[in-house]
Amino acid sequence: MVDRGSERGFVRMLVTVLAVVVVLGCGGGPAGGQPPDAPSAHWTAQHDGPGAYPEVRVERGVQIAMSDGVVLKADVYRPADAAGVIEQKPLPVIVSLTPYSKLMTGLIESAAAIPGLQSTAVDIVRRLNLSTTPISGFGDLMQALDGGMIQTMLGVDRKLVRAGYTVVVADVRGTGLSQGKWDTLGAREQLDTREVIDWAATQPWSNGRIGMSGGSYSGINQLRAAENAPPALQAIFPVEPGSDLMRDVVAPGGGVGTTFLPLWLNSVNQLKLVPDVASMVDGSFDWTWFEDRLADPTTNFDLLAQSLLTPSLSNMPPALDGALDDTSAFREAIMGHPENVTVPTFVYGGWHDIFANSATKLYEQIPLPAGRKQLVVGDTYHANPGAGTGVPGAPPRLDVLQRAWFDKWLKDIDSGVERFGPVTVKQQGGNWVTLREFPQPGVTHRRVYLSAAPSGSTEDSLHDGSLRATGPSATETLTVAPGLNQVCSRDAAQGSAGMTAALDTCAKDSRIAERNGLTFTSAPLTEQTVISGPINVRLNTVHDATDGFWNVTVNDVSPDGTSTVLTTGQLTSSMRAVDERRSARSINGDFTAPFNPLTVDRLLPVVPGAPTDIDVAVIPTQAVLAPGHRLRIDVFAGNAPKALPFRPMLNASGLEPQHLRLDPAAPSFVNLPTDRPIP
Repeated sequence: MVDRGSERGFVRMLVTVLAVVVVLGCGGGPAGGQPPDAPSAHWTAQHDGPGAYPEVRVERGVQIAMSDGVVLKADVYRPADAAGVIEQKPLPVIVSLTPYSKLMTGLIESAAAIPGLQSTAVDIVRRLNLSTTPISGFGDLMQALDGGMIQTMLGVDRKLVRAGYTVVVADVRGTGLSQGKWDTLGAREQLDTREVIDWAATQPWSNGRIGMSGGSYSGINQLRAAENAPPALQAIFPVEPGSDLMRDVVAPGGGVGTTFLPLWLNSVNQLKLVPDVASMVDGSFDWTWFEDRLADPTTNFDLLAQSLLTPSLSNMPPALDGALDDTSAFREAIMGHPENVTVPTFVYGGWHDIFANSATKLYEQIPLPAGRKQLVVGDTYHANPGAGTGVPGAPPRLDVLQRAWFDKWLKDIDSGVERFGPVTVKQQGGNWVTLREFPQPGVTHRRVYLSAAPSGSTEDSLHDGSLRATGPSATETLTVAPGLNQVCSRDAAQGSAGMTAALDTCAKDSRIAERNGLTFTSAPLTEQTVISGPINVRLNTVHDATDGFWNVTVNDVSPDGTSTVLTTGQLTSSMRAVDERRSARSINGDFTAPFNPLTVDRLLPVVPGAPTDIDVAVIPTQAVLAPGHRLRIDVFAGNAPKALPFRPMLNASGLEPQHLRLDPAAPSFVNLPTDRPIP
């Protein structure tokens, strides 16, 4: 079974274009500085060494019939000997389901297989040093390409195949070359995943032991499959998956993802219209595929349009109604249930990933013992998973970890990977650390109050306030209005999946954004201080209209004034209702992780002029602040372009100025998890 000859010219044409861009992610050598007898060094040497099989053969366009008659298309990668003879012995199988077209996956991995190109490209990445330039963020993005990103995000690693695994990459129904209508993470799509697993487990080249690989959407699919998993599924390795997608990317805090969602929907819907050119040549073109695409060319664009264009909540169109009803099929589809995961799970996430809200929560909620679940979180965006791995003091590359994980759970090899971690995180402002749990043991949530008294730390904000261990002594009101300064911000970089992170003056320094924000800054720290866990910011607000939108960030301010965002949160004022059953509080009684239902039936309209307390859930994080640094809370009246309120709420806000009330009787504060008090 080999690639069809009629595809070769098409592949060669695109491979040349794609090679320089994507082959960089093929992985590199062992992480320097590791003891040669360390397990991670052994894993790297084993993965990068000669495989048991020197060749890989691919059968493209394999048809997998679903129980309702829809046919999914898959590519099957199998190991072969030096003569190209495919191994007939049943082997473990790695399954990946993607909405981004296996055609693109095939082209990228074909580029990666070009002899000699990999080592040259990886060497270029390693030599790239932009740390002293204004675009060091671009270098950070590029470094991910030497971290096993391509293999684990796409779900195809030829080194894994050469080690004795078969890999199956299938297009999700209604995307790529598969038939049907795209049922985005819905019940039918989840059933498809299980049927593909069952199909892979019963093929003659399979030994019935299945793992799953892939990133982003493919990572989410893995987690859904692992909920009450079918017997054949024995391990998963999701990279940058989400779980509670409403609060991750669709509308966290009631703010519609106006940067990420259009980019993502456009990508999937365009790629699903790319036809199988080879089938046009050989006469096997799938006309059912063509008819399905004509019937559903722009999946989910109705939801985005209705969210941003519907002026009122009365007589809402169906897509918007479903988005604001937590019992709808749409909301059920985008809400995962990690508490039902039953198979060994290794999760990689990033502190500034679009799914950062879910990363640590997944680890906490998966009901497996440490070792059978693992978590690695890097200081990364969605575009650069694995950046900073595979170097001294860091975890191995993602493809190396994936190989060790599958060797353990699919081949019963005592790799020792179950003793890795179990929680390995890159501390923002510090080094990689290994924890037995998250949050880090020894931290305590403490109130730190917002005060109008000047900190003397900045001249770049609307108001330079302070963070203090005690509340304000007098009532003061500060005003902030919606604006566009956050076009240049880390929130914008996060919302664009990291695309704008190359500009350090935006993604690594918040002072431009702060010119239209309120800042509250502590005194310089006298000791190193760790922040670990979820954060809540309580704001006592006053509105001129019947709604508003708030965004807060938690920042590390260096002695030179650079203000680096560590984490972020946002909330539409009328969506401030909290479900106590799904929320968490600290010992002091304050929220650490308020859960907002984000539904029409739980809306709490704002009374203009009346004080209104809101609790803004901030994404959990891990950071270390050095002596001489300061902690800062930024408060904004909006978060464009990353997010906008649903149109009815935006209209109700009138984009009017918003007011923050600093009242001794009802203070504004941050409930902060630290290992020592903030002075």
